[in-house]
Amino acid sequence: MKSLMEIQLQKVKFFGFHGLVAGEEIIGGEFEVSLTAAYEPDQIIINKIAETVDYTTLVEIVRQRMQKPAHLVETLATEIASEIIAKFSIVTAVEVSISKLHPPIENFEGSVGVTYKVKR
Repeated sequence: MKSLMEIQLQKVKFFGFHGLVAGEEIIGGEFEVSLTAAYEPDQIIINKIAETVDYTTLVEIVRQRMQKPAHLVETLATEIASEIIAKFSIVTAVEVSISKLHPPIENFEGSVGVTYKVKR
């Protein structure tokens, strides 16, 4: 019997200096990251962290990447997904969503974002 496990980070908030608009690299902004890392477990009952994807490592991967400024959230999403695939050989698919919570858009209330999906 094949099964699928998904490890998720949901709406993790970060402050970063990402964007194309002049000044964003100085004043920064709030971002929200959600991701899913999927794999097929070798067994149905998982008892050891070595048998799964450690979500604390996922948080650290995202945290470290969010600390380095980028012009585009697309860059952040693709690099985070690539690093997860490289770090965890059991991961077969990654989905990363990043939202800019307060984009510098005139007369706009809401957030903007991207979602990147990749399969091994």
